[in-house]
Amino acid sequence: MPVPDVDVAGHAVALASRLAAENGTSLRVTGVIEVPVTFPLDAHMLAEEARLKPLLARATAIGERYGIRVEAEALRARHAGEAIVARAKEFESELIVLAARRRTRRRRTAPPFGSTVQFVLQHAPCPVLLAAAPERR
Repeated sequence: MPVPDVDVAGHAVALASRLAAENGTSLRVTGVIEVPVTFPLDAHMLAEEARLKPLLARATAIGERYGIRVEAEALRARHAGEAIVARAKEFESELIVLAARRRTRRRRTAPPFGSTVQFVLQHAPCPVLLAAAPERR
């Protein structure tokens, strides 16, 4: 699963961990650092890396509380959605638990989630469980 902000990620990881524990499986937690096309993929993204590291450590700790094996990884990609789908295909994932925060919509026809969520929902090789936090007011 991808890792967004702390609150949403914690909820999603706990949900994924509970499901993994019930089914006797492991969990792969993936945090994606989106690198702009104007930079090389190995460009220094110090702020993003610093934000992601404790999130992945927290995800591992949550999984361990459920007694499951957790593999946490940070990926660099141009588009998070594409990286998530590619990883799910590579590991033949049975389920993607995707943490997301609902966007504040300025008009009713605007999608409630961002492009990453939309891409994963449209291209995932397996079912997607969306762990969505309430919209911020």
